[in-house]
Amino acid sequence: MNAPAPVSGNPTRAEHCVIACAEAWRGDGEVLASPMGAVPSVGARLARLTFAPELLLTDGEATIVGPDGAAEGWLPYRRHLTLVTGGRRHVMMGASQIDRFGNQNISCIGDWERPSRQLLGVRGAPVNTLNNPVSYWVPRHSRRVFVERVDMVCGVGYDRAAAAGPSATRFHRIPRVVSDLGVFDFATPDRSMRLVSVHPGVTVDQVREATAFTLTVPDDVPRTRSPSPAELRLIREVIDPSGTRDREVRA
Repeated sequence: MNAPAPVSGNPTRAEHCVIACAEAWRGDGEVLASPMGAVPSVGARLARLTFAPELLLTDGEATIVGPDGAAEGWLPYRRHLTLVTGGRRHVMMGASQIDRFGNQNISCIGDWERPSRQLLGVRGAPVNTLNNPVSYWVPRHSRRVFVERVDMVCGVGYDRAAAAGPSATRFHRIPRVVSDLGVFDFATPDRSMRLVSVHPGVTVDQVREATAFTLTVPDDVPRTRSPSPAELRLIREVIDPSGTRDREVRA
């Protein structure tokens, strides 16, 4: 059998974001991955096809699907709620605003009494963040998104969960924040946001400039890992041949 032809072209920024999102599910085991957005969805499917074969993927309704979208099982609503409220799901949501402790806003911009912009609404963010791990994907990293204080708390951050007590912290965890500039976590003494890696072509100063609060920045910040040739082939030829990832992340 002939070896497959090499994948041409260097990995794009979007493909590095896919890898960063996929890595959020590394080591999760048999949990329900709930990605929201094109890049997280490609990332979750890549994780399932490579280092996380135990991941469960859903079509967003009631069907457990494989990486190719074929049905693998049925997820009744009562079972879905059991996963949601028992820490057995890992969501990757979006964020219109996110602050240094991981509080997230997708509801409105401006004062609650008279907001300047109405967004999605609170939706399931409080339940998600208090009952199962939640990571975040931000395709446009800017000071308007990474803010000192969110205008409304939808997803609960580490400071507010701690203030609410053990009932709020039992399953609360924010493993990763991924943006088009880099990867972040909250592995600091006060559970504030830390820069984990920058994507190739991005500098630490660029990340600082695009963030409205003070980040914890280690002395040595690595580059986000690049996809292997096998992963790149899966992304481009199997999972996302139509290139939806590139429409979500600017080159």
